[in-house]
Amino acid sequence: MYENSVEAICKAQKGDKEELEKLVENNQGLIWSIVKRFIGRGYETEDLYQIGCIGFIKSIKRFDTSFNVQLSTYSVPYILGEIKRFIRDDGPIKISRNIKELEIKIKEIQREYLAKKGVEIGLSEIAKRLKITKEEVAMALDSRRCISSLDDCNYRDQKSGSKISILDKLSSGKDESELIANRLTVKALIENLEDKEKQIIMLRFYKEKTQTQVAKILGITQVQVSRIERKVLNKMKVKLEEGA
Repeated sequence: MYENSVEAICKAQKGDKEELEKLVENNQGLIWSIVKRFIGRGYETEDLYQIGCIGFIKSIKRFDTSFNVQLSTYSVPYILGEIKRFIRDDGPIKISRNIKELEIKIKEIQREYLAKKGVEIGLSEIAKRLKITKEEVAMALDSRRCISSLDDCNYRDQKSGSKISILDKLSSGKDESELIANRLTVKALIENLEDKEKQIIMLRFYKEKTQTQVAKILGITQVQVSRIERKVLNKMKVKLEEGA
């Protein structure tokens, strides 16, 4: 069904952008057939298609024309793998439209650069093309990554050297943080927060972002982040005291 000549594949592998684009175009049906498996999971189908294209292009670059297999068959695991990786790394935080649109632009640049050069583009080059900082590029890409659990022991206590969880690390001597760190029920409290409140708490205490970084991710001001964070911690403090 998806006929791909060895000649076209070889030209694409040698950097022929036109041939590579033709291969992608000729295999749209294949890519879409895999994308459709993931419809209904809360992701934009066009986003998934772009991710699938990246996987397909990677399969072309790595395809050995001496294989006794069709490119369309060989590429399926790459397309599936790229989409599954995207979904796996996609965190539960709802990202602002600006950050989401920026991430989509970055993905498109990554796809086009990979198709043209055969290697992945660096953060500096992406930043230069979009006229933004490398930090903003990294932040947009990082916004899709999965969040660590409160109970994951990814840190070490500076005094004892023993591993501690993110929940333990929250304790900093401040009343609010001490209350949160001392109660595992913080998980239940977070679940009952409003969406934006939950986003701020997760970014600040799960991902250890600064208030300025959180403001950029959510598309609000640092002052708003500070005010909401203070309000949420006070609200959580009251609920903990009520339950004590």
